[in-house]
Amino acid sequence: MNKESSILKHTIIKINGDQHSAVMDTLAIEEPLEIRLAFGTKLNRTIKNVSVTMRTPGNDAELATGFLFTEGIIKDKNDLASVAHCFIACAENKENVIQVELNETVVPELKNTDRNFYTTSSCGVCGKGSIDAIKTVSAFQPDKNNDILVAQDILLELPDRLRQHQRVFDATGGLHACALFNTGGELLQVREDVGRHNALDKLIGAALNNNWLPLDQHILLLSGRASFELVQKAAMAGISIIAAVGAPSSLAVQLAAEFGITLVGFLRQQQFNIYTMEHRILIPHYENKD
Repeated sequence: MNKESSILKHTIIKINGDQHSAVMDTLAIEEPLEIRLAFGTKLNRTIKNVSVTMRTPGNDAELATGFLFTEGIIKDKNDLASVAHCFIACAENKENVIQVELNETVVPELKNTDRNFYTTSSCGVCGKGSIDAIKTVSAFQPDKNNDILVAQDILLELPDRLRQHQRVFDATGGLHACALFNTGGELLQVREDVGRHNALDKLIGAALNNNWLPLDQHILLLSGRASFELVQKAAMAGISIIAAVGAPSSLAVQLAAEFGITLVGFLRQQQFNIYTMEHRILIPHYENKD
């Protein structure tokens, strides 16, 4: 992500007790991105608007492909012919439309996109008919018997390692981040966005482009809370361990248990809670019951 294209300088009045001053503040940019899908034969090509999402500009191609994959619309990288911005004439000339071209032989799964759905930066479930509509079947569903293990001390170090790489957050304080680590605690990839679901779609899009899927030997770290939607997206990519700095929702815990995902919450200040599949976390002097 280009830091300069993701932030905006803005003059504010800062109040501190009985003191006030005009200072320059830095804001995280939020703009809409329309994702279009083109499919069919050359003689019968269809272009469909599948989503409009509010996002932080940057890594748009990863966001689009990650979104299409986690929604079950495409199955793998080989479905893609090209991904590029459409330059639409407008007063501000912004790159806010991206078109994903599928190979001619690919038939996208559009059963959940019969109508356009608007996705806000805070809630990616908006516009869906029901919870069942986002329980998309994945070829990479996590395996309850996956033998991936991570040590407690490694897990505790992950938030600080992520924080060191949150470039735009350092400038704005206003972005969510998610990251992939290996079981040794090595940071492999990080993405940021004003929308937590966008950040994860970008991360999974990058993994898709790198042919890393399934991510069954990786740890996903979320800088905020763990929602149902984020667990669903992680399940689509085959992730078996999710750690969140914030709290998980009840549905997130329920879905993690259903998919055999180890879910950790409140990972901060040398503490954390394990909500599901505790056997994958190596804790000294603790005997796992699973």
